[in-house]
Amino acid sequence: MKSWCKPLLAAAIAASLLTACASSDVEEEPISELTELNATVFPTISWSANVGNGVGAFYSQLQPEVRYGKVFVADRDGLVIAYDESTGEPVWQQDFTKAFNDKLLVKNKGARLSAGIVAARDKIFIGSESGYLGALNAETGAVEWYAETDGELMSNPTVAEDVVVVNTGSGVLQAFDVDSGESLWRYETSLPALTLRGTGAASFEAGGFFVGTADGKVAVVVKANGQPAWEQAVFTPKGGNEFTRMADVDMMPLILGDNLYAVSYNGNLVSMELRSGRVVWARKYSSFKNLASSGLQLYLVDDHSRVYSVDRRNGLESWGNTELTNRELTAPVVFGDFLVVGDFEGYLHFLDRNDGKIVGRILIDDDGLYSQPVVADDTLYVQGRSGKIAAVTLP
Repeated sequence: MKSWCKPLLAAAIAASLLTACASSDVEEEPISELTELNATVFPTISWSANVGNGVGAFYSQLQPEVRYGKVFVADRDGLVIAYDESTGEPVWQQDFTKAFNDKLLVKNKGARLSAGIVAARDKIFIGSESGYLGALNAETGAVEWYAETDGELMSNPTVAEDVVVVNTGSGVLQAFDVDSGESLWRYETSLPALTLRGTGAASFEAGGFFVGTADGKVAVVVKANGQPAWEQAVFTPKGGNEFTRMADVDMMPLILGDNLYAVSYNGNLVSMELRSGRVVWARKYSSFKNLASSGLQLYLVDDHSRVYSVDRRNGLESWGNTELTNRELTAPVVFGDFLVVGDFEGYLHFLDRNDGKIVGRILIDDDGLYSQPVVADDTLYVQGRSGKIAAVTLP
């Protein structure tokens, strides 16, 4: 199986951003330059800190997690730190690589953390390119357990009651006991000859894990035994070559009421019935990023960093914004009356949710932003490539 890098496909960003990408055979498209902004909102950084060496230019989905009065963050090299949510003061830190130095991480050249952090059951869960899933005590940072999986971990673990599952880069959804790390079951999907590098996290609802696959489907897997309940195509791959048939669902299916929403690369945005998988509507969009929602609206960043608002009842577009085209935007997040995205130059952009106009901007990290911002109460937390973590508020 060959793996293709998302930023190259989306915005022809330089090959150095991700390993194994070759820009010489893809014509670069223009990146929108930022213009002077007549701002009406003025975000500020209430506190910030630096987490090790960050993730550098590597592909990563590491993002902050806010729970238990703490903000948990990590860098690629294995440093995990808990900060006090209010003050930004460090509470504890753990070196993931050092903790497992006498084990298989040695031959795998360290932790290479890339997935998480997720906090649940008084633990935090984090995964690595080396195929390790680790559970740390949320209060102290002590190692609770670790497990070896069947492939790279490039999306958040999902915790459902007494089970934690990971979607591996080899196409296997694996389940582990949340308290002991004991392997429970595995569900394997087929991988096309050519796929995007990355996976989407699973969603959990009504006793099932809903997960996107590399061949353009959403599957639901029963929590109790790992058996499939149904699967449905988001987009049926077409075309005369492997490139045009790429249709990865590399996002976390969004569940709202009785419906599920998912989007594929080079394919569709769809609404499905949660119980049966029947497609209610489908619209032509291409994306590999998580959706955001508020009320009746879905918010989408497509593979060229164009931002859209779509009515979730029928898939009709409410507005679109192309001012940030090819700026390698993060997945969007709803923050009060605004939609917030980060870009490759390190800016957070605040868009009015009513019409999509950019109404505010703040520079966070000169090395760039890469993962979806996280909202907790009235604060937005964002992590930059250099390792900077910032708590952002609005006056």
